[in-house]
Amino acid sequence: MHIPMNPLKNYLLIYSLLAAPMLSMAQQANVNLDWAPQKNTEQLVPYGGNVISPEVKDDHTVTFRLKAPDAQKVELTGGPILLALKSKANIPFTKDGEGLWTLTVGPVAPNIYVYRLLIDGVAVADPNNTLTGTSNQPGYSNLVVHGSGPAYYDARNVPHGSITRHIYHSNVLNGEREMFVYTPPGYDPKKKYPVLYLLGGSGELASGWMLDGRANLIADNLLAEGKIVPMIIAMPNNQVIHRNDPKHLEKTYKLFEEELRKQIVPFVDTHYSTVKDRKGRAISGLSMGGRHTQTVGFNAIDLFSSFGILSAGDLEPAQLNPAFFNDPKIKDKVDYLLVGLGSGELDFVGKRSAATHAALDKAGIKHDYFIGGEGAHDWGTWRLLLHDKLLPNLFK
Repeated sequence: MHIPMNPLKNYLLIYSLLAAPMLSMAQQANVNLDWAPQKNTEQLVPYGGNVISPEVKDDHTVTFRLKAPDAQKVELTGGPILLALKSKANIPFTKDGEGLWTLTVGPVAPNIYVYRLLIDGVAVADPNNTLTGTSNQPGYSNLVVHGSGPAYYDARNVPHGSITRHIYHSNVLNGEREMFVYTPPGYDPKKKYPVLYLLGGSGELASGWMLDGRANLIADNLLAEGKIVPMIIAMPNNQVIHRNDPKHLEKTYKLFEEELRKQIVPFVDTHYSTVKDRKGRAISGLSMGGRHTQTVGFNAIDLFSSFGILSAGDLEPAQLNPAFFNDPKIKDKVDYLLVGLGSGELDFVGKRSAATHAALDKAGIKHDYFIGGEGAHDWGTWRLLLHDKLLPNLFK
């Protein structure tokens, strides 16, 4: 899925399609916001492609194809898909006499998975897959393994909110920045709405929670089920310095807190009808955004009362945020706090999350500590945490 970085009308056009009824047929053409876009019912080759790839069957098996007569070796790679297949190594394709490489895997549990093709040692996006990820890192492809109907992150026939792309000038970072803001269905400027500030991870753009995270569709579906409070979701760009800068950690926290205080929160409060106090604000993020939530958010208890630390944490949280942990009234200042991660990433961020959980327990700060889902450090985990834990518990 790709949204051209053109005028705002392109975004409004795309999101107006959310109200369109879904067809029961599924096709690679992805004409609608289809919950089974790679089922390929009509067996049509994608526009500009030369083979169908990937092809997802109702039995949850997946076939990848690549026409590359001169290639010597082709493999499937990518942490999320390999984890789902319980494979610790890249999976090789088979080549026929006409230069067509093919691989069938599965069954794969229904979800959306990131993958790449490794062609003679070079990792690339699948050239025939129309669902291509867009972020601040080399391109990748999305595999959509459908279930028997729309998933919790799919567009359903329910009332839909709107997303607006804002471009603003930051005096803190001396440049033009972008932020996406979701308003719930029936947004009324005469009412006051709480705001969730939702942050991405390393290598993400402001659009990550919208495109890969599907935060707007998840919120729409939960609202239709009466499971969450109507809220605004602001998705800013929390990349404030190049991720590979050798002094990234010591620079990013101070810069992002300044950007948050002087630019992001004031912008949202000025342009939207918000609850303009800490009780009406939450901050959450994944991976690096989770560290921003903990390091910067805990340092901004005057701005926020709820927090979501997703796939993150710190080994010495009390030293990282001494003011927060030493505040004698902190127990009464935190409305909701989630420390969550996927069951497949315990060896990656497990120790940091556990240390944050232990420090919160020691300080007597009520919080949710949740390990769940089959995903690891990927969007399968973060969509689940947003849907199952974070959104339903905010602003209650």
